[in-house]
Amino acid sequence: MTKKVLPSLIGGILAGEFVINHYDIVLTLHSLVDLTVLLFTTTWILKTFGFMLLMGAVMYLMERSGGVTGFVYMLTHRLSLVKSERAALVLVYIIGIIIFIETSITVLIAGAVGRPLCDAHNISRAKLAYVCDSTSAPVGSLLMFNGYGALMLGLITAQMELGYMSGESVSWLMSAVALNFYALLALAVTFVVIWYKIDIGAMKHALVKHEHTILEEGGHPLYMIVPIVLMIGGVFLFLYLTGEGNILKGSGSSAIFYTMIMTLGLMGLYFTVKRVMPAKTVVLESFKGIRSMVGVTSILLFAFAIGEVTSMMETGRYLALYANSVLSPMWLAAVVFLLAAVISFSTGTSWGTFSIMVPIAIPLAVAMDADIALVLGAVISGGVFGDHCSPISDTTIISSMASGCDHIEHVKTQLPYALFSGFLAFSLFVLFGFING
Repeated sequence: MTKKVLPSLIGGILAGEFVINHYDIVLTLHSLVDLTVLLFTTTWILKTFGFMLLMGAVMYLMERSGGVTGFVYMLTHRLSLVKSERAALVLVYIIGIIIFIETSITVLIAGAVGRPLCDAHNISRAKLAYVCDSTSAPVGSLLMFNGYGALMLGLITAQMELGYMSGESVSWLMSAVALNFYALLALAVTFVVIWYKIDIGAMKHALVKHEHTILEEGGHPLYMIVPIVLMIGGVFLFLYLTGEGNILKGSGSSAIFYTMIMTLGLMGLYFTVKRVMPAKTVVLESFKGIRSMVGVTSILLFAFAIGEVTSMMETGRYLALYANSVLSPMWLAAVVFLLAAVISFSTGTSWGTFSIMVPIAIPLAVAMDADIALVLGAVISGGVFGDHCSPISDTTIISSMASGCDHIEHVKTQLPYALFSGFLAFSLFVLFGFING
């Protein structure tokens, strides 16, 4: 109704806390204080906030140094790689696929490269945000050499230790990933949309920005390439270090936070030594970039808060247990997909959805003699689908920010494409459920 994110999130948080505390105003206020303390004392949340603010500084420095302008000029003039709308978005699409180690870094780099290219070729920022968002989480959930893989392996191993499954956890995960229909379809649909320039729904009316003149030579591409290399290398390095030698066991929130600190520090040193800008200017421009991120970081804060509230309400468990009483084995995977999508959309987190649904879905599959790998694939697909659509998902929020697109516009313009992919995925889970049933 308001078409504004913050009032809606705050209203949802208040309503949820009011229900949890049995409509007692005093207890609700007390719970809100506890929730605030929780948010500002949880390490991974603080690191995520730090990452968001530092990301603003890095992006701002890349632009102010002329790195983005130089990089775009190199692509469009010297190498002649990007000459059309299709080529610009295909480049963003490729970046989204090859940088799969951490979704936030993927979106950041794809958005930084894509913004000036889209402005040059009259592509709306909403279209850019859609491509960034539609490659980050789907690719991350398919090529699971990242936090997704670590979480899912842990959840599967826990079910094996409880006696519900046997064999190798890696083998189960690979089987489930092959049945991650939503991620596969989202990538395919995104490529078709780019190649055939398909604009449907709100995307037809998305605004095109003409405020940048970027095709004149200026800056140097290295001022953008060096920070990108630092970010990619840094994520691998810190995942390795925080995982004590095992990338899959590394902490994603710690890795991206430390990576941004390292990148910002080395960028400042590099720009000072190369006399791109003096040290004082580096510091001042960094603070401008940080200040530009305060708004989107506030949205993320309240998104985490409402995720915590919906988790306390245990709506996901209620829905899943209710489904158990009315389901047949043939429909299990399809319904698990829908449940995971609803939970993920409501909480804004695919990871939280996996944590809720795997311990419920696996025992259900075993009890009903359903295909366990298919049900696992449905959990992953549903979690990514709901996360992709959700206006309170961190990936959705970061995609809007990195692309320079209004957040609500991004949610509205990408929803028809996501729903189409989701419908196809649901149909496949129904089909495979009946085949295996």
